[in-house]
This record gives sequence, structure tokens and C-alpha cells, in this order.
Amino acid sequence: MMPGEILSYAPIDASAVEVLLCDADGNLFPSEGLAFEASTVVTNRLLHDLGVDRQFEVDELRRAAEGRNFRSTALALAAEHGVDLPPDELERRVQQEREEVTAHLGRELRPDPAVHEPLRALAGRYRLTVVSSSALGRLAASFTAAGLDELFPVADRFSAEDSLPVPTSKPDPAVYLFAGEALGVAGPQAVAIEDAVVGAQSAVAAGFPTVGNLQFVAPDERAARIDALREVGVAAIVESWAQLRELLSP
Repeated sequence: MMPGEILSYAPIDASAVEVLLCDADGNLFPSEGLAFEASTVVTNRLLHDLGVDRQFEVDELRRAAEGRNFRSTALALAAEHGVDLPPDELERRVQQEREEVTAHLGRELRPDPAVHEPLRALAGRYRLTVVSSSALGRLAASFTAAGLDELFPVADRFSAEDSLPVPTSKPDPAVYLFAGEALGVAGPQAVAIEDAVVGAQSAVAAGFPTVGNLQFVAPDERAARIDALREVGVAAIVESWAQLRELLSP
């Protein structure tokens, strides 16, 4: 991918689009690294308490769990190591991780003009919504810290952790299907914007044209991310929100 290049694999009819379905973490703000700083502490504590001789470095856990919520990561790790994680203990750990990550994000995130300016322009044409694996409380703290509350009202935030009858993380398409039904859109009426591969899988499986966004993807990870996003069926890949605005211009 050359600098400034938009990679297009399938047509997107911008005139048919009414809603943008935006992933949050790592997409609207660079929260993935910050969140995993706090989440790794909780994850390692859980593994220790379960008697598992395994500890993660922050970047190692980020690569292993990116796009998934802590609930699904904890269950996967318990299953991988053949240990039991009772439902009540899982819920306690989920709440603990949620509180520690939310507090950390609220302290560390800052507004970013490279995100705000293109989003304001896009908001003049499309309804901006959030479709995330993260809990609503974490989203609230992140949006406030990043200065995005005005662009993404609380009513237009959909959480795989809190909005669904049963918490169901991406790559399952449940949260995108739920958001589409709630918003009254399907197929080409909405475009999903995702940085993570599992998020793109979720959106594509729900039938929405999906754009991969590399704005906050580390340079040394971009080539592999492009290949993986293309493999799961994204319609296009952009380097930034400014390029997304260009892609969706009439």
C-alpha cells in the first residue's frame, strides 16, 4: 500500500449509505494499547489465581486478543489450559477488568483532530453510530476523554457486552445484526469501519460493506493487517478517517 493510496476491492455506493457503523477501540481512538496495559494486569492475575503457569506481556496479549472482549478472552484462555472458570467468577473478573480499563482510558485518552475533523464532515452526510465489543461504561469514558460525545450520542452506541440479550463478542455477527435491526438498515444502507480482523469478520458476516481503517495500526503491522482484512472480505482499506471521507464522497 503506497502512502495516500486507498485499496478498493469491491464497489461501495456512497449514495445508498445512510449510516456509518464504527468500531471504537483502535479505530476512533488509539485505545487498544492503553486498554491492554490495564487488561494484561487483570488477565495475568486471573491466570495466576487459576493455577496456570502463563503470564502475558502487554503487546503479546494485544496481538492474541485484539477485537475480542475480556469475557471471550478469559473463557478462551481457561479452555486452552483446561481449567474451570465458573460463571460467577467470570462475571467478577469481567467487572474488575472493566473498571480498571475504564479508569485507565479516562485518564489517558485525548481528543485527536485527525479523527474529529473528518468525522464532523462525515456527520453532515451520514448518521454516525458505534458497534463495539466493549462495555458501554468503557465506551462512555473513552468518548468523553476523546471528545467524541457530541458526534456519537449514547443512543447510537451498540455494545456486544451490554446491548445484546446474551453478551456475544465479535467475530460473531450478533452485535452488527442487532445494530442494523435497531437502526433499520441492512446491506448497502450502512458501511462498517473496522481496524481489527475479527471486527471486520463480524461486519462482513452481518452483510455490511466493510472498510478496514489503518489509522492507529502500527506501521510494522500494516502489511499483515491489509492481507488479513482483504482475506475476510472488506470492500476497501484506508489509512485514515480523512481517506474514508474521500472514499465516501459523492
